[in-house]
Amino acid sequence: MHHGTVDGFGYGLVTPLAAYVMACLGGALGLRCTSRALLAAHSWRPGWLALGSAAIGSGIWTTHFVAMIGFTVHGAPIHYDARTTFASLALAIVMVGVGVFIVGYQGATGSALFTGGTVTGLGVASMHYLGMAGMQLDGTFQYDTLTVAASVVIAVAAATAALWAAGQVRGFLWSVGASLVMGLAVSGMHYTGMAALTVHLHGTPSASAPGQSPASLLVPLLIGPLVFLVLAGAVILLDPLMVAGRRHWTPVEHKPGVPAPEPATASVSRPLAAARPSPARPAVRSR
Repeated sequence: MHHGTVDGFGYGLVTPLAAYVMACLGGALGLRCTSRALLAAHSWRPGWLALGSAAIGSGIWTTHFVAMIGFTVHGAPIHYDARTTFASLALAIVMVGVGVFIVGYQGATGSALFTGGTVTGLGVASMHYLGMAGMQLDGTFQYDTLTVAASVVIAVAAATAALWAAGQVRGFLWSVGASLVMGLAVSGMHYTGMAALTVHLHGTPSASAPGQSPASLLVPLLIGPLVFLVLAGAVILLDPLMVAGRRHWTPVEHKPGVPAPEPATASVSRPLAAARPSPARPAVRSR
């Protein structure tokens, strides 16, 4: 058994930068959906939270495999098991969804953020290592325990911070800033996890070993999630309340007895109009 020569930057800075952009895109879409859900009617809230969960999960998954395009092991062709690869996508969406729904229905309270951030962060880390388990080559992987633990801590801290930012329900620029931080943390988690990796090859490395390039293997797998992110972005941009901040719209759950200002769109005005009591008529004194 021999140590494999691992190269995580086969295309230089191209793949890390592209992976960071995908993490930011998925984070921006997902966090904005989560913020929007906190101000939506209860009938619309599950839809916004589900869209946000899918956007964040797809962004994280795409980040991982865009970064893996630049990953090579000298003399050992790499293949990917399709079932395990897509199972990691489903796992990311489901676990992120659990965390997002917790914050979406309980608000950005301390207990909700702790629980939701922990579940979401564990989902990010689980997606990474399950995706790595889907790699097939003539060798075995070994991980350094402390470095793996550090990558999980980074994922949990990043997820908690991102959900806290989403729960503040502020303007679009606030979500953009939060997504930039989340993208940095997700990318940092990925490369921290990769730093924990050691590859042991079963045979002698061969420079002439046949095999497809990582790009030709992974690009077809990435088409679906990329198309979904584009469609999710279109849905968000078409919603007239997504770019506005808190001062431009009114939450559905306003304080009783305080008249709510007229909202900007019919989608929010309907539940508000239904909940708003009709003005009391002055009593007419009979003679």
